[in-house]
Amino acid sequence: MTGRYSAVIFDLDGTLLDTASDLQGAVNHAMSAVGCPPRSVQEVRRFAGNGIRKLVERSLPAVRREGEIAARAFAAFCEYYAAHTAERTVPYPGIPSLLSRLREAGLTAAVVSNKAEFAVRTLCDRFFPGVFAAVVGAREGLPHKPDPMPVRIALSRLGILPRRALYVGDSDIDAETAENAGMDCALVSWGFRDRALLEEKHPRFLADDAAQLAAFVLGGGEKEQGGGA
Repeated sequence: MTGRYSAVIFDLDGTLLDTASDLQGAVNHAMSAVGCPPRSVQEVRRFAGNGIRKLVERSLPAVRREGEIAARAFAAFCEYYAAHTAERTVPYPGIPSLLSRLREAGLTAAVVSNKAEFAVRTLCDRFFPGVFAAVVGAREGLPHKPDPMPVRIALSRLGILPRRALYVGDSDIDAETAENAGMDCALVSWGFRDRALLEEKHPRFLADDAAQLAAFVLGGGEKEQGGGA
């Protein structure tokens, strides 16, 4: 690959996969287990992004976010989500084609997510078998994004310098992750955050569909007229 990038590192939830309905199902199972009210899919999208523990914590009423109730809710979420990871999860439109085009162009792809690593690997194996050269999820002892460590682990596995890789995500957390890792960032507007919030982060590119993102990456990282942020 002779353009700006040799590799693209993707966030998962809200970027490659619409996982909101399955996350909502697990959240509401956890809420029911501790006698708390359910959450809407819009709320779950807003609460997601900092890992499963934070998602459960934010879903609980403020007065129940610590102690035994929070621990029970987290355990109930994990047990349920492990068994129902991909019942309603689907790739966003154009994502399989985007990944195929990047691969055909000689770019390497990876995933770095704040989702628990068991779930990240389950979803990548199901929806994108053999696509990613590195997959990094949340695990004990590894800080969550926006700490750059998960991305640095992926870059090390790929053998790619930060300046030769693009980080693609759907949130302010992803923009901060890319900045902390010394990488260019592209954000997508189809995920879990509003476009207005993404514009405030001033990414190198802001894509409204997968075709726009492909054009940006395959065009050598140059903004198309009318595209970007």
